Amino acid sequence: MRPVIAMLGLCFLGATSAAHAAMRTQTVDYTVDGKAMQGVLVWDDTVKTPRPGLLMVPDWTGINPRNIKFAESIAGKGYVIFMGDMYGKDLRPKDNQEAQAAVKPLLADRPSLRRRVVAAFDQLQALAAKRAAPIDAAKLAAIGFCFGGTSVLDLARSGSGVAAVVSFHGGLGTDDPALARQIKARVLAMNGADDKGTMPDAPAFMQDMQQSTAPWQFIAFGGATHCFAEPWANSPPGCVYDPPVAKRSFALMHAWLDEVFADKG
Repeated sequence: MRPVIAMLGLCFLGATSAAHAAMRTQTVDYTVDGKAMQGVLVWDDTVKTPRPGLLMVPDWTGINPRNIKFAESIAGKGYVIFMGDMYGKDLRPKDNQEAQAAVKPLLADRPSLRRRVVAAFDQLQALAAKRAAPIDAAKLAAIGFCFGGTSVLDLARSGSGVAAVVSFHGGLGTDDPALARQIKARVLAMNGADDKGTMPDAPAFMQDMQQSTAPWQFIAFGGATHCFAEPWANSPPGCVYDPPVAKRSFALMHAWLDEVFADKG
């Protein structure tokens, strides 16, 4: 069984600290456009063999204890995760209102958003090169949730050498449809068919992606809304966790990444 399926219940149903005794977290300072950022590296220290490295961009609430626990549940024994900082080390939204204020300037300035997510992926590459954790430097991908999904799709549009990106209920729109021609990564985007915030952009997204020569897949889960993969989401009708859909989406993520990484030996 893959780590996220096994661990989600433990993380969010009051598991004891023993469930995460092997997990390590380490802050990583870096700068983007002169702005101080602080990401978080997450891995299981009981596994010494190198494993794929994932850049994870969380939802618009950014880096916080809840999203770090979520990263731990996804990393398990199979991945090392670097959580990228999209706001700056001094900005940690305390609620959705603050998160909305934090994300608004980046959505209005997509080149700046792309520079920040590219810088976060550069940090993952640097951490792999420095062997800061047991990362297989040949197997690097990116995943994101909600705003994080938007961000990793823009990482792909930047022409980054990231092997794959996986977006969970991320925004599908772009400021420049022609950027799809630059995509080298294999792109998996998964959205809820009833997500009124993202699905209106789905037809244009699929049309844009046809400009890419890299493999891509778009999946719409019937009956699912926004936030379907996040266990704490409970703001009906628009943002609701859907356990069966979450399970399927993570299984698809693992299969997508397994295929990508198998090609890299």
